[in-house]
Amino acid sequence: MSWWDALLGRSKPVKPNLDALFALPSAAITLQAATGLVPTGLGSVSFRAAEGGAFATLERDVKALLGDRVEQSDDAYGYTWLLVRRDPDAVSDLVTELHAVNSSLEDAGFGPSLLCSLVSFADQDGRRLAVVYLYKRGTFYPFAPRPGQRRDNPLELEARGVLADELPLEEDLGRWFPVWGAPGL
Repeated sequence: MSWWDALLGRSKPVKPNLDALFALPSAAITLQAATGLVPTGLGSVSFRAAEGGAFATLERDVKALLGDRVEQSDDAYGYTWLLVRRDPDAVSDLVTELHAVNSSLEDAGFGPSLLCSLVSFADQDGRRLAVVYLYKRGTFYPFAPRPGQRRDNPLELEARGVLADELPLEEDLGRWFPVWGAPGL
């Protein structure tokens, strides 16, 4: 960062740390013990698809790597979602595959296209929660949807308290954006 940027109050963007995803399996155990929320075996990666042959080849390679465990969909905002399915007890494998998708996109120069990754949890009372990784911020936050496009704010804050020592959490609650209709949630 230059002195001019410092003078104008601009800061350097946080470099994403995809390896932070590997903290999710132990965080899942802590979350389950404290809240009763268990992994569903579903995780997603969201990115803005790029035009061109290089991106199409990469996308095809990622789908071939994950086989029938991956489904692709597009949302109303122009983002592509890759939903990965694993056994609910295989959180480590799910995270490894989400990491592989993110890393493949990043290594091919499409890192700026990445939006977020999430791993889903649920309990027997029907409560749902996603632990969302914001690629551009290098942080996590909980998102708990309720019917009617409402949020379960008490559950999100409870999860934040539980995960505070496990994951680098997003401190700015204004950046805890809802991911309504995210595949796997």
